[in-house]
Amino acid sequence: MKKKERLRKVQGRGLFVTGTDTNIGKTMVTGAISRVLYESGVSVGVFKPIASGCRLCREGLVSDDAQFLAHCANSPFSLEQINPIRYSPPLTPSVAAEITQKPIDWAALQLAWANMMRENELVLVEGVGGVMVPLEDDYMVLDMMCDMGLPVLIVSQNKLGTINQTLLTIEACRSRGLEIIGIVFNAYQADGADKAQESNARVIEALSQVKVLTVIPYEKESCVEKGVLAADVQAAAALVNWDDYIPWSGRVKNVISLECPPASEANLKPIFWLLGVGSPLPGELKEKFFSDDLL
Repeated sequence: MKKKERLRKVQGRGLFVTGTDTNIGKTMVTGAISRVLYESGVSVGVFKPIASGCRLCREGLVSDDAQFLAHCANSPFSLEQINPIRYSPPLTPSVAAEITQKPIDWAALQLAWANMMRENELVLVEGVGGVMVPLEDDYMVLDMMCDMGLPVLIVSQNKLGTINQTLLTIEACRSRGLEIIGIVFNAYQADGADKAQESNARVIEALSQVKVLTVIPYEKESCVEKGVLAADVQAAAALVNWDDYIPWSGRVKNVISLECPPASEANLKPIFWLLGVGSPLPGELKEKFFSDDLL
């Protein structure tokens, strides 16, 4: 039996970013993509429909994830508009709502989402946890994804066990007819990488026919809570021409920003190798991403 819709589709262009687990790096990846798009001239909105584990400030509950996304996209919208539903307990939303006796206000969420889609050329929507996280007893994140009807980007971590987790997420999305544009591996550490990490992308692509678009390196300077997006992380996100994967009304003429902070080519070379593309950096990209003293 078809579940009752909580949200109605909104006309516009967007991408839903989900993950294979909680704390997998969805926020960091979404923030990096939004920064790349913003610096290339795209009017990009960021939207975190529901967040738990929020901290209490003078202005009320604040999600560090939403604050980081707003910073990366240089968003003019308030945090309440970016993240309309917030809970303090660091629990799955259905349980957090039960404990706080504050059910999800779907009307407020719909209004915030519609406004975000209307006011931006493109909206990046970050989910909460993985696709099977319950938002209500009979309504999962996967159901919300279907109601929104956006193409999906899956964030995973390149480690032992990620083949199973990623394929399960792909299968869940496909079972509901969702379009998957690709996978992003997050927090990859080239030093000490084992055979599993070296083969995961190849195996997942072969079994699922879903492409690993890029690999985000582990960078200790990057921190969601501190609002820091490291240059290497942004550079790895910018290796993807998102214009090829996300449908939108305006065209991006240059996804690479001239003002992007210098990144370390040494840190990105293992990523090129892992993706099986060698070193795809022509002179133009090197001039824009790598400072002379790092080459």
